[in-house]
Amino acid sequence: MARNGQQGSGRTQSVRAARRPQVGLPPDLMAWQGGLEADGDYDGLEFADLDLSGQEGVGARFMDCAVRRCVLDGAGLARARILDSLLDGVRGVGTDLAGASLRDVELVDARLGGTALHGAVLERVEFRGGKIDYLNLRQARLRDVVFEECVLVEPDFGGAVLERVEFRGCVLRGADVTGARMADVDLRGAAELDFARGVEALAGAAITPAQLLSLAPALAAHLGLRVLP
Repeated sequence: MARNGQQGSGRTQSVRAARRPQVGLPPDLMAWQGGLEADGDYDGLEFADLDLSGQEGVGARFMDCAVRRCVLDGAGLARARILDSLLDGVRGVGTDLAGASLRDVELVDARLGGTALHGAVLERVEFRGGKIDYLNLRQARLRDVVFEECVLVEPDFGGAVLERVEFRGCVLRGADVTGARMADVDLRGAAELDFARGVEALAGAAITPAQLLSLAPALAAHLGLRVLP
């Protein structure tokens, strides 16, 4: 009985790791020189060094695509489906991906601000490097998502569902997790951890003892505790 109890305790203490995306781009991607179209179908294409600012690709489908060094200021990609694709060095402000679906996607060295991903579904997605300001993930569903060596300034996870999400070497600054639901969210590898609102929603997340100490003032404030000398 003791052995079974110990094994059960070990399982309780473990955090299930996120599954990484499996992006295998075709070797013969065709260069795309045009713009975006609503409900467009883009398969096996490379978008390189294009200015896609303000273009409308609502409901478009991207599969086995590479988007490299493109400008996405104000691009309308709500409800887009991005599958088995790479976004490398993209930049933009106000990119609209509300309600989009991202599966098996790598986002590398992005420089984005005010990106709307509220209501989106992200599965096996990796954010690696870069800096994203005011990322809106309200009511989004994240499963098997990794944030690695990137800077997230005031991201909004309000009401989002996070399952098997990892933060590795990532700066998380001024995050809002109000009403979020978490399972197997691993914050232990974060380089910086700061929550503006919603610390009560961290149930289901794993942190280190040092991180617990840094979060103590916010947790005490939430509980109404007075810490007196």
